[in-house]
Amino acid sequence: MKLLKRTTKNLTPLILLILAGESVFFLPFVIPRIFRPSVLSVYEISNTELGSYFSVYGIVAMISYFIGGPLADKFQPKLLMGLGLVLTALGGFSVAIYPVLMGVFLYGYWGCTTILLFWAALIKSTRLWGGEHTQGRAFGLLEGGRGALAAILGTIGAAVFATQMEATNLDNVASFKLVLIVTSSITFFAGVLVYLGLPTVTSKSLAGSAFEMKGLKSVMKNKRLWLQSIIVICAYVGYKITDDFSLYAQDVLGFDEVQSSMVGTGAIWLRPLFALAAGFLADKISGIRVISISFLISGIGGILLFSGIISGGAVVSLLNLSAISAGIYGIRGVYFAIMGDAQISLAHTGTAVGVISVVGYTPDVFVSPLMGYLLDNYPGILGHQYVFGVLALFSICGLLVSLIFRKTKEVA
Repeated sequence: MKLLKRTTKNLTPLILLILAGESVFFLPFVIPRIFRPSVLSVYEISNTELGSYFSVYGIVAMISYFIGGPLADKFQPKLLMGLGLVLTALGGFSVAIYPVLMGVFLYGYWGCTTILLFWAALIKSTRLWGGEHTQGRAFGLLEGGRGALAAILGTIGAAVFATQMEATNLDNVASFKLVLIVTSSITFFAGVLVYLGLPTVTSKSLAGSAFEMKGLKSVMKNKRLWLQSIIVICAYVGYKITDDFSLYAQDVLGFDEVQSSMVGTGAIWLRPLFALAAGFLADKISGIRVISISFLISGIGGILLFSGIISGGAVVSLLNLSAISAGIYGIRGVYFAIMGDAQISLAHTGTAVGVISVVGYTPDVFVSPLMGYLLDNYPGILGHQYVFGVLALFSICGLLVSLIFRKTKEVA
């Protein structure tokens, strides 16, 4: 009985971190990924315009990463995360009621709520939960759990959308509004649960000053931190390109809106599987080796689609998209788990996450506009081939940098 209580006590924070870690990004990112064709039609916008919204989010996020990192080293993570979730949900409710709010201002607002208040606090809390020797498992469980939650919510959203479309004679505006309200409600309650349920962090895990220059200088001098940042860039480009999966299904494979949303949801179902596998494997053979293998897989998949070797056949194309997902989600499961290998101290985790994220998440600024330009200016399969060419290029770059990181670790 005591063992059961202890296990429950240990798992509760992780479950709350998983709930928080996915809920906060569902409105700005997961909804457009699963329902991209519907987002474009409901709000009467182009791929380029949607890309500009993501770009504004990315610009705001760059500033927020840098400030939010030190904040996570100063203030209680549960306070920052709870506030970030509630404010993100309020943005979702607002755009559901007033569709005219969809635009650059909303995405700029979400850039503050999801990053400034939330992101570094989430990563620091996960590192604290994992301890010194099971970082791969901790981050694999976080990413895998987030993936499972995204898949569950995505499936529910797709089912709600399909049912509502049938009930309203294909009124996609009313159907999509319901999806937004349901998602916003989940995000709001996740914020309340996180604040009430997460433990308070001890003072020794917090830095003395919110903007301690000594800690920042120490982090900035770490060469492996910069290599880790480039790894995150290359992996995140791949993650952003998964936004194209549902539109690829519609444009190239000939699927309708409901079927294409199912393809987006199906890819998300692979996220927990590969992230969990990568996390547990990382504790066996090292996180950086898992990252190298994963970049190789996503790179091969991108080359196959870019070259046109695979085009149009539904089964083969979906299998290849699954292989790409395996590589991308495998890397995401462990790229923060190598902070120990980069010799980053626990007390300065938030600051390090801020620096890594400022560099690593720059794809928020340029990938979506680039995708929008390619898809709008090269209609049909050609635009999608170019998008997957970008994936292949960054995967090869990530593979090379991960090998350099391994070399520097072995020398050290």
